[in-house]
Amino acid sequence: MGSASDQVAKPRGRLLVVLLLFGLLAAVCLGAIYYAGDLSKLQTVVAAREGRTALRGVTDPGELDQAIEQYPSNKLLRLVALANRDMNEIDAAAQKLLDEAAPRPLPSLGDLGAASRNDLDALRRDLKTAEANVAASAARYNEQLRSARENVEKDARSVNVGDERLSSFMAMIDEQHTVWIALASKKLAASADYYNAYEKCAALLMREFGTYRIENGQFVFPFQSTANGYNRAAAAMTDAAKRESELDSERASLRQSELSRWKALVEQ
Repeated sequence: MGSASDQVAKPRGRLLVVLLLFGLLAAVCLGAIYYAGDLSKLQTVVAAREGRTALRGVTDPGELDQAIEQYPSNKLLRLVALANRDMNEIDAAAQKLLDEAAPRPLPSLGDLGAASRNDLDALRRDLKTAEANVAASAARYNEQLRSARENVEKDARSVNVGDERLSSFMAMIDEQHTVWIALASKKLAASADYYNAYEKCAALLMREFGTYRIENGQFVFPFQSTANGYNRAAAAMTDAAKRESELDSERASLRQSELSRWKALVEQ
């Protein structure tokens, strides 16, 4: 039979062992947490370095896919791919709406010299329809962009880049949508102005049908006031077409600025 001191020492020994084990476990856990955090930082640094390497020589959005393929598992580059896909889709959606506005290919003003009254009347109806379609396109485009944003956010969440990085990415997407909506609005306005001015030309020719003649491909009217009205409408058509061409150049510049924004995302 052991002494009283032996009976006291045994529980104390067991307690000491438990405390040592608990301390060891705590140390392991703290070490794992530290290591995980340190590993996460290392992975972020490596991802940013790979992203900069992949995008360094990219000067055109059309080169992105090939560059990103170098590091298919890089999360930052996967976000860039999503942003590029989003831009291509919303750009194509705007162009599709513009292309679908006119019910049929429209003749040029120079082709209207041989048009009959019925031809001019049908052209006016088509132009009014095109103008109405353009007016309705803005709402359709905004709805398409809302759907596009939801898809991008869903896909971006699946990349698992963390809440802070995801927030920065979606803020960039929102800015991307804002500038493309502004560009689409200007293009739709220019198209509407073109159709409106064209309809005025067709209306004048229909009203003056039988009084004008064609000389050297130009309409000649019996009264200067009529000629002035036609020339104003034709000039408005030219101005609208010029704005559409300028907006196409702005579109190309916008695509380049988006590329710069994506590169900045990789370096955050």
